[in-house]
Amino acid sequence: MGRTIAILVARLIFAGVFLMATSFKFIDMQSTASYIASAGFPAPLFLAWVAAFFELALALAFLTGAFFSQAALLAGVYVIFLAFAFHGPSHWSGNQAEFGFFIDHFTFLAGLLFAAVHGPGETLVVRDNRLRTALR
Repeated sequence: MGRTIAILVARLIFAGVFLMATSFKFIDMQSTASYIASAGFPAPLFLAWVAAFFELALALAFLTGAFFSQAALLAGVYVIFLAFAFHGPSHWSGNQAEFGFFIDHFTFLAGLLFAAVHGPGETLVVRDNRLRTALR
């Protein structure tokens, strides 16, 4: 029972983080686009929308357990990309807190990798093979 609760709480935490990030983007997409532009990326508004829907898809995968391991791996790649793009070494000299933000992404990655290997657990998991077949 303890294992099941721990897995469900972890899934809720992962989903919650991505739902919060998604909601901030949808509430003020232009601010997100400005932040992306400040990092030097082209088409910042388009990338902001892509990020919002990607994060929403990750949250849904963590909540439902569907494509859980794949979502955890993709989230890990995404989180490390964000670490380097927005909090990497070029940001450290201007603000030492950026180093902490950078390192935090790696602790999140560790949890995501652990989740990817161990899966969503056996409780509250979508197991509809029709969905998997349709998406192949």
